[in-house]
Amino acid sequence: MFYGGTLAEIVRAGIQSVSKGQTEAARALGLSESQRLRLIVLPQALRVIIPPGIGVALSLAKDTSLGIAIGFPDMYSVAYTTMNQSGRVLQLFLLIMFVYSMISLTFSLILNWYNEKIKLVER
Repeated sequence: MFYGGTLAEIVRAGIQSVSKGQTEAARALGLSESQRLRLIVLPQALRVIIPPGIGVALSLAKDTSLGIAIGFPDMYSVAYTTMNQSGRVLQLFLLIMFVYSMISLTFSLILNWYNEKIKLVER
């Protein structure tokens, strides 16, 4: 619930950051409401939405394992079974920390690459 509200506010702020002159110009060109949103507003709003959206997405991925293919409870249950069989507690927890960190780092790198790709370049 918290992340949904936070992300909704980020999207709202991004859409409101597009100047009214842009939508008025699109209306003057005869674009429909959906065309205005798709062709004019969203491309400009995404440049404002993506950076804080990355932070929310990373927090969601770290706080819950719902958005990750390998969930933390699954990794933990496999490690717990292996711990009971082998007795190597420290090594398994270090492995879990490493895997989870690599998943988060990969997710972060992909989102930051996308952010750099769409970043507004000053002329």
